[in-house]
Amino acid sequence: MFDAKKVKEECVNWIREFFEANGKGCNAVVGISGGKDSSVVAALCVEALGKDRVIGVLMPQGVQHDIDMAELLVNHLGIKHFVVNVKDAVDGVLNSLPKDIEITPQTIQNIPPRVRMTTLYAVSQSCNGRVANTCNLSEDWVGYSTRYGDSVGDFSPMSNLTVTEVKQIGYELGLPKELVDKTPIDGLCGKTDEENLGFTYAQLDKYIRTGVCDDPDTKELIDRKHKANLFKLQLMPCFKPEI
Repeated sequence: MFDAKKVKEECVNWIREFFEANGKGCNAVVGISGGKDSSVVAALCVEALGKDRVIGVLMPQGVQHDIDMAELLVNHLGIKHFVVNVKDAVDGVLNSLPKDIEITPQTIQNIPPRVRMTTLYAVSQSCNGRVANTCNLSEDWVGYSTRYGDSVGDFSPMSNLTVTEVKQIGYELGLPKELVDKTPIDGLCGKTDEENLGFTYAQLDKYIRTGVCDDPDTKELIDRKHKANLFKLQLMPCFKPEI
């Protein structure tokens, strides 16, 4: 039932309208990982604004084994891009933490995406840009993002589209198959997204769109993750005094 061509065209128009209202003449700045999400967002921005107004930022942490996929994308789209290695910045934060703090594995995993977002905003503010958020509905639904890392940005083309729908739009945009079908990995702990989540995106997307999940254990896990991570999708709670 999903009309990828129609939704793609609507999203392209939405991006144009966003820039008309929130940065006429500005550039779209996209963090390029080489996965489907950043690939589709970058391609949508190129179609909306033209390749001269899209800037890709590749941000390996030391050596990135699949950086050739990111290079494939920027070359395919013909966009200007920068490579900023974030290893020294990440190591600097970790090495500067007080020695009496027990640094958890989750802390170590979440510093890189937060450093990368800082990098994107540094490039954006230096290049008259607006930062693109590259999250999708499936990941947001179960909190599979880093708060103040990859979960933020100035505009979000895909936050209401599931992984299945994003891939269909990727095909509609004519992106190389190896980018659209690339097995998603977080690049942080060495596991695939689905290994980390405990279920497949196909199961998750079906549940999101239809409310149907054939496995009760998977349904319970999805519901638990969704409830526990709703705070990531909400504005920061603010105290309101009775004045």
